[in-house]
Amino acid sequence: MDLHTSHKVVAIGGGHGLGRVLAALKNFGPNATGIVTTTDNGGSTGRIRSCQGGIAWGDMRNCINQLITEPSISSMMFEYRFKGSGELNGHNLGNLMLTALDNLSVRPLEAINLIRNMLKVDVNILPMSEHPSDLTALSTKGEKVTGETNVDEMTGDLLRLDLEPEVPATKEATQAILDADSIILGPGSFLTSVMPPLLLPELANAIATNASAKLLFIENLSPEFGPASRMSLQQKLEWCERSCHARQIDVVLGEQPHPELADRWNCVTRELASPNRVWRHDRAKLQLAIEEQLR
Repeated sequence: MDLHTSHKVVAIGGGHGLGRVLAALKNFGPNATGIVTTTDNGGSTGRIRSCQGGIAWGDMRNCINQLITEPSISSMMFEYRFKGSGELNGHNLGNLMLTALDNLSVRPLEAINLIRNMLKVDVNILPMSEHPSDLTALSTKGEKVTGETNVDEMTGDLLRLDLEPEVPATKEATQAILDADSIILGPGSFLTSVMPPLLLPELANAIATNASAKLLFIENLSPEFGPASRMSLQQKLEWCERSCHARQIDVVLGEQPHPELADRWNCVTRELASPNRVWRHDRAKLQLAIEEQLR
């Protein structure tokens, strides 16, 4: 039986990392689902949120961009970024389109599906929540900050992450995890892309409940900044497992061997880097490595 038609796979994360994974899963079409972090408060997305409210659209737009297979006027519009010195400088038209559709639609998910249909994207894209929320962090020094951009700039080691306010997960995202044959976490900024969806009890419970699904963690290729740069791979895996009620990660996929973790995790080493950008995962290599584990 063909893997692409028989196997349901869910990938969780944000921005560039999740976009690369979804591009590698493109052959799965509607059997692949991306659950996207919606807590970003920087750049164009942050400016839109501060004046319009709503969820963060930047990571969603990034994932959809990486799944566009047919260049068109629509895709050029969606990717267009304004330049100049006025209010629009730095804004991405895709973010503005999603915001406008959100304001016109009953649900953010309807806005996403309208854009997916327009751009002929088969892979399912779901926001982790359809309600606005921000990431908060508490450091070992007792420092508390709100917002992804502030979390990245913290000087102390992190004690805990939370979402404020507490919001419900998108029910379609919860169901996708329960129905999945495989679940993928990462790559991406660990604290601000990978962790936020795991802070939603419904999503964490679904991962813990679906014990038959294979749970994969994909490592980053380049070092991180901020508090995440001071976390070891072991700490990151433990944070994920603790969030998911001690659910064991089945496979850790990366470019570097980790003999020190071999007694607790199955670490699989494969060449994954793009030949011209060593910090970025190559779609074809990532596809081969992921499909090898799913089989």
